[in-house]
Amino acid sequence: EVLANEKAQGSRPANEEVDLDELMDDPELERLHADRIAALKREVEKREAFKRQGHGEYREVSEGDFLGEVTRSDKVICHFYHKEFYRCKIMDKHLKTLAPRHVDTKFIKMDAENAPFFVTKLAIKTLPCVILFSKGIAMDRLVGFQDLGAKDDFSTTKLENLLVRK
Repeated sequence: EVLANEKAQGSRPANEEVDLDELMDDPELERLHADRIAALKREVEKREAFKRQGHGEYREVSEGDFLGEVTRSDKVICHFYHKEFYRCKIMDKHLKTLAPRHVDTKFIKMDAENAPFFVTKLAIKTLPCVILFSKGIAMDRLVGFQDLGAKDDFSTTKLENLLVRK
């Protein structure tokens, strides 16, 4: 009986090899593989299209370019800053880290001193101010560090989680 079990177990790997060979020629498996390759190609093309629109990087825009930048992308995060404010520099550091991680969202910044029209239009009173736009419409905002524990030493992950929830 023990010998019969060992013999049966010994023959299993050979059977499994045959099954794997049969699977390799399976038209359903080939179709799934082709579908996956096509999906990956679409994902790469989508990522490249986002990069052509300025996604994947954190860059400064002028007041004249702002409207076009915000309306040409579905999701935009804009940091209104002042070059002398320490907390704006902290926010800059975190957003610069997040931009390459979230290629589906455009990350931009604008000097509030050089953008009086939009500062007034968007009622920006406190800096740093990060505004989240969806299809050109301001949907939410992060004012100062109040949602980040009102401390300067918050983590990039904490900011990332907050922005994803908003």
